[in-house]
Amino acid sequence: MTSEAATLDAAETEFARTWRLVATDLDGTVIPRDRPVSDRTLAAFAACDAAGIPVVPVTGRPPRWVTPLAAEAGLRGQVVCANGAVVYDLDAGRVVRQHAIAVDVVRAVASTLRPVLPGIGFALEAVVGFRREPQYATRFDGGLEQRVAPFEELLADAPPVVKVLAKCPGVLSDEMVAVAGRELGGLVNVTHSNAADSLIEIMAAGVSKASTLAEVAADRGVGAEQVVAFGDMPNDLEMLRWAGRSYAMADGHPEALAAADAVAPDCGDDGVAQVLERLLRAR
Repeated sequence: MTSEAATLDAAETEFARTWRLVATDLDGTVIPRDRPVSDRTLAAFAACDAAGIPVVPVTGRPPRWVTPLAAEAGLRGQVVCANGAVVYDLDAGRVVRQHAIAVDVVRAVASTLRPVLPGIGFALEAVVGFRREPQYATRFDGGLEQRVAPFEELLADAPPVVKVLAKCPGVLSDEMVAVAGRELGGLVNVTHSNAADSLIEIMAAGVSKASTLAEVAADRGVGAEQVVAFGDMPNDLEMLRWAGRSYAMADGHPEALAAADAVAPDCGDDGVAQVLERLLRAR
């Protein structure tokens, strides 16, 4: 599905009769790496809203990194943040659901991974903000959102922890996921959102974009079979498999392409908008 002229196949035509909710990743899916959300994508979101089909962002971003974008895109209602660890209500301006990681589990994650990934550094995403060890380097100025301290001080300061981030310079994210998955087993859910980085994201066991999206959809009386989902990275895999109809971006991670029902054009070519336009025409 790489052409503007692409037509609906039989499965897409059938789905277009019954869909009721759009779930979309943000970065690399509707936000290109080098520019903001396009006017075409914004228009597609507005058309869905006008048709009574809500658009629910489902992202690895924390709430503080979602609210400015949501305002730009005209989005309302709830956003699934931190890979399913948090649900933030844009209208109410507050967290309405969270799936925290127990402190003893966070401690076990760190003690297990330090010996097998030398040089690893940890950061904690908590409802109260972002905390990191000195060896966890960031590319942004966290300001009041950030505290730098030894790991045990962070644990005492930051609960409830909703996501653990870990960086290991020189080890790519795919390899880090493989090592962490092997060493941690089912203790937590481990994923990543950037194959070119050296960063993994860790949530409580059983928590993913899909698990929390299912909760948000159920609150609206919407089943998986009525959801169309878009994503591009390993942190989207569960969501792509769960949704009634799913699309991986053509320039996405190979695992995302394998998990989805179909392929949308590249993010930079407004792939999500192209698919939504087709589905809206076919309703």
